[in-house]
Amino acid sequence: MSVIPKDYNGFIAVLKRDCATCQLIEPAIFELTRALQLQVHSQDDPSFPESIADVIDERKLELSYRLDIEVVPTLIRVQAGKETARLIGWRRADWRRLTDLPALGANLPEFSPGCGSKSVEPGMPEKLAFKFGDTTLQARRVDLATEQDEHELMHERGWSDGLPVVPPTEERVLKMLAGTTRSPSEIIGVVPPDNVSCAIEKVAINAVMAGCKPEYLPVVLAAVEAACLDEFCMHGVLATTYFSGPIVIVNGPIAEKIGMNWGHNVLGQGNRANSTIGRALQLVIRNVGGGRPGGVDRATLGQPGKVGFCFAERERDSYWESLAVERGFSADESTVTLFAGGGVHPVGDQKSRRPESLTRSLALTLRTVYHGKMYGGRDALLVVSPENMRVFRDAGWSKARFRQALEEELTVDGREVLAGVAGIDEGMPAYTAEKRLSKFRPGGLLIAHAGGGAGMWAAVITGWAGGSAKGSLPVTVAIKS
Repeated sequence: MSVIPKDYNGFIAVLKRDCATCQLIEPAIFELTRALQLQVHSQDDPSFPESIADVIDERKLELSYRLDIEVVPTLIRVQAGKETARLIGWRRADWRRLTDLPALGANLPEFSPGCGSKSVEPGMPEKLAFKFGDTTLQARRVDLATEQDEHELMHERGWSDGLPVVPPTEERVLKMLAGTTRSPSEIIGVVPPDNVSCAIEKVAINAVMAGCKPEYLPVVLAAVEAACLDEFCMHGVLATTYFSGPIVIVNGPIAEKIGMNWGHNVLGQGNRANSTIGRALQLVIRNVGGGRPGGVDRATLGQPGKVGFCFAERERDSYWESLAVERGFSADESTVTLFAGGGVHPVGDQKSRRPESLTRSLALTLRTVYHGKMYGGRDALLVVSPENMRVFRDAGWSKARFRQALEEELTVDGREVLAGVAGIDEGMPAYTAEKRLSKFRPGGLLIAHAGGGAGMWAAVITGWAGGSAKGSLPVTVAIKS
């Protein structure tokens, strides 16, 4: 929408009183009004400049927004309602050339820089975009009473995961939406368990509430898209009494671009991107899909990662191909892998310096996933630290060789794990007695590299019902800008 009449020919000057340069060049502005067709717009005080009779009140900043004014003073030449030239700040020679007034500002300095336009002050671009821009929000607006606490309101209405959330004002949501080139109205999936169609705008609202920065939004969108896929079975992940929740693993260039943690304390707190991306996904599932504890979410005990669990793989100095590459993507693609995981189980082997020994140590813990006598029914995510990685690198073991050795260690005689063996009623059914049993289904063990450079540690994260007809399969999707 143009704010300049189509038949206007002349100049537009945008000024503000709270600008030393604007005050300095007032005599030149007065000269221009006497010699040319000039509109003077004042952003903060319609009585400034005092020497001009018809100053246009620009305190609403609509013209500044629509003409993308970043600095005042700005002088714009207009022909037939269209801008043909622009000057910012004061440079006497340039102003004389543009106006064709060779004596303009004779008593003024050659140069004086301008000041920031009021339309670009912190928070103002988002406010103006909502007020005057083409983007409109479809979400219902909730108005607060004068003395009502916005944070308490969001808790009372059940929009929080139990922690404080950021109020999703129009300005904040529009700023979040600037993190993607995709349309706010685009439907990216149907969110379980209530199977509600979810537009990008809804994801942006929950990303604001989670504390995300706009540059995180493409990752959050990919995570939501992954959670909506049938094979991930988000409804089942919620409805089970198991500990599971969606774990987000990020691969590719975007991880470093947005400052994700792949090093020290990678599975813990302290990094904004890691903490808020996983939380945003969970808030979408809660607030859009209706997946709330005590409702469809029937976890007996749950685990802290259900607030949000997200980390980036350590790819920069990794000896092995990444999780995403193993799953068919290229190393320069940015991806999200979603895994329905429970809590973190540490593996502490401080002595193994041979790959054979370390593989057996890792397998010993992996055998206990879900239950030490249950085989083939659960997936797992193994996170290998840099010191673990060094053992395999020094021995020249590829990831494929490690997998093969690990699979051998994770295969047992069915008679060893039958129900009732060792006085434990839990276990495999009698028909498996004569079989060799693998702990995990083919493709059911994910391996990622992450963590700080010191410490012989690995982590095992148990999955939920991997590969079964009603279970969850890990899914990987590309991140779109």
